[in-house]
Parts: sequence; C-alpha cells; structure tokens
Amino acid sequence: MYIPAHFAASPDAIHDLLTRPAAANLVTMTSQGLLATFLPFLYDPLIGEHGALHGHLARNNAQWSEPAIGESLVIIQGADAYVSPSWYASKAEHGRVVPTWNYSTAHVYGKLVLHEDPAWLGNHVRRLTDLNEAHSDRPWSVHDAPERYVSGQLRAIVGVELLITRIQAKSKLSQNRPDTDIDGVVAGLAARGQTESAADVERTRREDSDREPGRA
Repeated sequence: MYIPAHFAASPDAIHDLLTRPAAANLVTMTSQGLLATFLPFLYDPLIGEHGALHGHLARNNAQWSEPAIGESLVIIQGADAYVSPSWYASKAEHGRVVPTWNYSTAHVYGKLVLHEDPAWLGNHVRRLTDLNEAHSDRPWSVHDAPERYVSGQLRAIVGVELLITRIQAKSKLSQNRPDTDIDGVVAGLAARGQTESAADVERTRREDSDREPGRA
C-alpha cells in the first residue's frame, strides 16, 4: 500500500479499524489463483504476537478448501467519502484546489488457519453476535435459538483465523489541508449525512493536535 507519511494511520486509528463491528475482504492466493470473500470478523489481540482475526466461511465456499499459498490478506475498510473542493476555504483564496476521496483502510497480513471444531465455531459465533448486538435495545443472543438448530447451522460453516504477521494502514482524512479547509470538510460531510466520515476527520485532527501542541 502507498502510504505518504502524513497519511500513516495512528495506533489508535488502527485499533479502531480492527475492533469496530464490520466486515472485510479475505483474500488468499491458491493454486487456482486469487480467491476472495467478504465476511464479518472479530479481532482478538491476545493471540500470537500481533493478534488474530476470526471469521467464518460457508462450507460450500471453495476458498476454505483451497490451501492458501504464503500470507493471506484481510482488507478492512473504514468510512469513505468524496470531498468537494467547494468545501475548502482556500477555494475562495486562490482556487488551486481539486476533488479528493477520504478513507481509512488497513491491510492485515497473516497465516490462515482453519477451524472445524464445533466448540471453536460456537464460541466464535457467540462472540461475533454479541459484538454486533451490543448497541441494540433488545440484543439477540445465539442462546435464543434452539440448540439443535444452532448445531445444524454450525455444521454449515468453517472457521477461519488469520494469525497476524503485519499490518499496513492508512488514514487519508484531510490531514494535508489547513484547519479552515478541514472545517469545511467536516461541515460538508455532516450536511450530506456522512456523519461517520465527518467524525473520522475531526478525530484525526484532534489526534494530530495532541501529537503537535501549538499546531495551527
């Protein structure tokens, strides 16, 4: 991934990408070429040297049965948004502005391990469900479904565990713009209803200010 120094994701930004409820693309190189699946995942920081990502595939999905060659890759995507140059204060000052795209992403590399053990799978789907139900007024639990039904569902999936070896992460969130332009970006995104992107820009500005006291 191309990462200019001013767009390098902070440890806090990386942690946010890994821990927010989300889905990501699992990409593996196999003897049949590249295979990819979009799947929800869980981050466990206590496994291995750099943590692990846990997910699952349908048993009918050929990706799990085709052995991965070398490292596998999970591509995690945060909020992203088009940024209009009309939002910049500098447009009125000199006009030397162009559109861009704001985004956060992490490329997580590691060794892929498969899990077919019902106990591992059961624990995984319970944790994954609890994470995604955490903010619900009436959270659903795996225990709400009949045990026999759940057992049948577990037989239809295969667990995947990415033992993380390295992470490349980028937060391109208007850090290269002056504060007056960033104000315009936050306001423009919020007005368009892209509140998550607006919050990411504002959070990144605060982090930069904390690291550089007195930054204009």
